[in-house]
Amino acid sequence: MIIYFLRHASAGEPVSNPKKDEKRALDKLGVEQCGYVGRYLSALNAHLDVVISSPLKRAVQTASLVGNEISYEGQLHLEDALRPNSDFSNFRKLLQKYAKHENIMVVGHNPNLSEFLGRAISESGCEAAVELKKGAVAKVELGRNSAVLQWCVTPKVLRTLYEAARR
Repeated sequence: MIIYFLRHASAGEPVSNPKKDEKRALDKLGVEQCGYVGRYLSALNAHLDVVISSPLKRAVQTASLVGNEISYEGQLHLEDALRPNSDFSNFRKLLQKYAKHENIMVVGHNPNLSEFLGRAISESGCEAAVELKKGAVAKVELGRNSAVLQWCVTPKVLRTLYEAARR
């Protein structure tokens, strides 16, 4: 199974009211970041069988915008296991639920998404030190008894590459 871990893109400053914060949308930079990530995945011919997102607005927007860039035509699945306060046991259950799919993308929040990524690739099951910046995407190849981090890239790196290629 291939898992793309995508942290939601920039959405400005958090709001103190948790209910209102759940509805916080991407800002202009966040929309831009989604474009860079989506174009990168498209250039790599990334194929997704399923896109799974936290139900929070900024994550759903990130999943939708990146999905559109790579011509994903499937349904967007919203899962509480990707909410900011979820834990690794919920994430493992999510992976079991979608185990029949070969290529999945999970879109969520930090600190837990970085934790999920780190624990997925760590042989001992402890958290490896991998930090996903806003809008960053990582590709993990998950085998029966192992997982390998193929790459991890930030929107800032992708923007720099995109601008250098245009010169």
